[in-house]
Amino acid sequence: MNFRKKYRPDPVGFQMAPMLDIVFTLLCFFVVSQVFSQWEAEIDITLPTSSTAALDRRLPGEIILNLTREGGVVVNGRPLSEESLKTLLSRLVRYFPGQPVLIRADKQTAYEHVIRVLDLCRHADIWNISFATSVDATASGS
Repeated sequence: MNFRKKYRPDPVGFQMAPMLDIVFTLLCFFVVSQVFSQWEAEIDITLPTSSTAALDRRLPGEIILNLTREGGVVVNGRPLSEESLKTLLSRLVRYFPGQPVLIRADKQTAYEHVIRVLDLCRHADIWNISFATSVDATASGS
């Protein structure tokens, strides 16, 4: 004879704590990613247009060098001197060989400033360089 009652656990209902953890984690991720996307938009740079410009996907770990009209370099919202930019690029290459760099220069920037930044990239042994342009609105309509 079996006198023991069979143990039947209560059915587990909807668990709110794990759901709140996931929602909070997603919220943190999107807030942080929004801040990073605004850094580049806050800099007052008008890109040159090109009829063949395309919106490429950003490369993982790509660093963006913003050149202002006056020739100043801004990285991650911080203006950098030539010496600090040289140090930053050298350190990046030391830790991440093949580091991709995107140069966003204002269309009013003198050519000599772009060459100066390219020269700093060359001295730091950065070879994976691309230039940002915007799509020409008149060419895309035809």
